[in-house]
Amino acid sequence: MHDPLDLHDLVSDELRQRRESGYAIDLTEDQLGTRDLASLYAELVATTPTAGWPYDEPSDLATILERLPTRSTADDPPRAADPDRVLGGWLGRIAGCNLGKPIENGDHWTPERIRSYLELSGAYPLRDYVPVLDPMPEDYRLLDCWTETTRGRIDGSARDDDIDYAILAVHLLEQHGRSLTPDHTAEAWLGHLPYLRVYTAERAVYAGLLQGVPVADVADTRNPYREWIGALIRADAYGWVLPGRPRAAATLAYADASLSHRANGIYGAMWAAALVASAGRADSVDQVVDEALTCVPARTRLHEALVGVRELHRGGAAWDDALDDIRRRHGHYSWVHTVNNACLIAAGLLWGDGDFAASVGLTVQGGWDTDSNGATAGSVVGTLIGAARLPERFVQPLHDRTRSALFGYDNSRISDLALRTLRLSEVFAEAEQTAC
Repeated sequence: MHDPLDLHDLVSDELRQRRESGYAIDLTEDQLGTRDLASLYAELVATTPTAGWPYDEPSDLATILERLPTRSTADDPPRAADPDRVLGGWLGRIAGCNLGKPIENGDHWTPERIRSYLELSGAYPLRDYVPVLDPMPEDYRLLDCWTETTRGRIDGSARDDDIDYAILAVHLLEQHGRSLTPDHTAEAWLGHLPYLRVYTAERAVYAGLLQGVPVADVADTRNPYREWIGALIRADAYGWVLPGRPRAAATLAYADASLSHRANGIYGAMWAAALVASAGRADSVDQVVDEALTCVPARTRLHEALVGVRELHRGGAAWDDALDDIRRRHGHYSWVHTVNNACLIAAGLLWGDGDFAASVGLTVQGGWDTDSNGATAGSVVGTLIGAARLPERFVQPLHDRTRSALFGYDNSRISDLALRTLRLSEVFAEAEQTAC
């Protein structure tokens, strides 16, 4: 499913992507079996947007920066990160990922099914790792990873791409610093990530790189997943190393995201990096969300959607009503798209209001890409409040250890990853202070 090497998946997913981004195409899924798929794909990629498309969604950095909202918060002067906040971000990301991992299937685990399962388990609202019912009712199917990601069964963090990419970003920054380019990111993927441990856009790009597609073109080549959530989940480290500097963090994240993503896929990564950077110095979730929104280009679907979530919160909407609104407005996207999942992350942060358990619990209860969303929400709140204030029930089972598919990084100590991240922030801050 969603395999870029499968021609039917490629055409079906490209058809959906084109329709979501302003192309009028007179073709239905049912007709795919009656057409030559290779020629049909060639037709799809040659189509042009419909006139009157109301959004302006560039993918080059210069234009993106020009299109950012005029009301923009200035970055703080360069300073090294706070050690407790960096460790809090790492622990929060990893705990939030493990929280959502056993129910990561947006087609099956809808908010209604999640709630009914939690109510049967006596665990609603979700404020701890997901419990396991024994026997498991027929209508509920946890992922196979439930044996290492559910309450009472966690002994160190399970391996997940949401964790792999955070580790890889630290590696990239240690190697290349703020001179990071998409070419560096591509080289690191091929050298450190197994092909079968990357998905959707990342797998499409990986395949393209192996076939000799130039880095500048690979995100646009046989990649219908270019606006999905993959780049967003890779962005946290760019915020951790630049605390209080959301614009700088968003710009740094672009060098990673633009290898594999375009338009809203890139903006999601810039927004996530800005969230974490703001959380490294901010005093409130409202401040974090407001500052990060200034790093998303105006007149884009992502900006419009995130403004809508913020307005729901400012208007006093109850959580259930806000969730219904988000699902109604953005449920037409794939359950691993950037726009809809970013809305859930923003909502979980706003309604959770700095409470770690409530923030990750609400975010995961929203469904869709539960482990990715739990990871990002957990990272932001963990960075905002620091490791010392994280609930012990989330942190203790991790035992300061995480599995990883990255070559050379399996069984990493979480505290070591945080220390390396902190050192990077110190190096960056010192370099900028010297330059000034």
